[in-house]
Amino acid sequence: MSEIRASAEDYLETILILHNKKGNVRSIDIANEMGFSKPSVSVAMKNLREKECISVAHDGLITLLPRGQEIAERIYERHTVLSALLEALGVSPETAAEDACKIEHVISPESFDAVKKRASDAGILPAE
Repeated sequence: MSEIRASAEDYLETILILHNKKGNVRSIDIANEMGFSKPSVSVAMKNLREKECISVAHDGLITLLPRGQEIAERIYERHTVLSALLEALGVSPETAAEDACKIEHVISPESFDAVKKRASDAGILPAE
């Protein structure tokens, strides 16, 4: 299967977040949440369907498939850990979220695991 780009990861993360908040997710919800046009979201959803990351029901409900769920959860975890760490370092919540959104796509698994462990050991993250 082809590699997933950062923009696709952002869409998958947004679907996960919306699903956790609302239960049901449609393209219009994603467009509203991300501030994108409905046509842009439709193109992205088509690409994610082709990559077997989501399914779209006849009524427009979007569901993460196992591959999409795994990617979304990985990106969301990176985002939350990196945001928490940056905030603990004194970065404003807004800047921490923006920077985490950039870093979450490029950080290696090894580096992320080390950051997560250090943040956990320092009490920045809740105990698992």
